[in-house]
Amino acid sequence: MAGSEPWLTFRRDLQASRAVLERPGTELFVAWEQERMAGFILLAPYGMAGSPYVASIAVAAEARGKGIGSQLLRFAEKRFAGRGHIFLLVSSFNQRAQELYRRHGYEFVGELKEYIVPGQSELILHKRIS
Repeated sequence: MAGSEPWLTFRRDLQASRAVLERPGTELFVAWEQERMAGFILLAPYGMAGSPYVASIAVAAEARGKGIGSQLLRFAEKRFAGRGHIFLLVSSFNQRAQELYRRHGYEFVGELKEYIVPGQSELILHKRIS
């Protein structure tokens, strides 16, 4: 997490990244590949207007391109099936993540200008799940 985008741009070191993973009210799930941590997803079950919210998702550099990010998103959607909606934020500069979310049916619903990084936005994405 600390060694990849968007956390590099956020200037979050290892200690700050770990603190995010211990946020109260969130659930951390880890993806493993041959006994090595390949990625994780941090979920807030009641994070956005009471709906599930993907607080963070990351895939290790050596595990990218193998569908792990997609598997983590599907896991979250299945976990909250029946809740109706799921939300996430993605940085305007993080094109690779935006493409992943679009492929999975997430749609742009709003923008938080200069929310974290000056000159950049956090894009609010939503998907209806059942």
